Amino acid sequence: MNQANPRLSELISSRIGSGFVRDLAQLEKLLAHAGDAEFRKQFRAVKQANKLSLAGYIERKIGVRVDPNSLFDVQVKRIHEYKRQMLNVLHVITLYNRIRAGQTDGIAPRTVIFAGKAAPGYKMAKLIIRLINDMAAIINHDPAVRDLLKVVFLPNYDVSTAEKIFPPASFPSRFPPQAPRLQAPAT
Repeated sequence: MNQANPRLSELISSRIGSGFVRDLAQLEKLLAHAGDAEFRKQFRAVKQANKLSLAGYIERKIGVRVDPNSLFDVQVKRIHEYKRQMLNVLHVITLYNRIRAGQTDGIAPRTVIFAGKAAPGYKMAKLIIRLINDMAAIINHDPAVRDLLKVVFLPNYDVSTAEKIFPPASFPSRFPPQAPRLQAPAT
């Protein structure tokens, strides 16, 4: 976090000192600031600055303008046919169809960001990347959904790209904000 999200690290350091960089347990000290309206305001400002930076990067890298005020729904992982990229593609298509049908109640503006790598000879993974890019082209050029949904695939994923993607990422709204934690069975 210290390297990938210097804005957040600086904010946290201003409240609890920089010891958390080497001892993550010190992050618990932030709980004392959870009710601090000014801290929450500064946290949101950091998140927004990171979103503006990523939006600029996306536009420079692939020429797609995204709304930095939208939810940034991020999925970054190695591309495989059996992994979650396909489920996320189906989710995006479902959102797209709902928006096209006028079912927009409760749908927050969303930018879906895919990134990842595929083995050079893995044909199915290359087809999944092509599917994501083709889906993005259709959705991003449809005036009916312009303000509610954008899709991007960031090519040549690496650590430097990850440092740009992760700080502004949002938790997708399709998951409950406070999902129950699974507990190990009693022995």
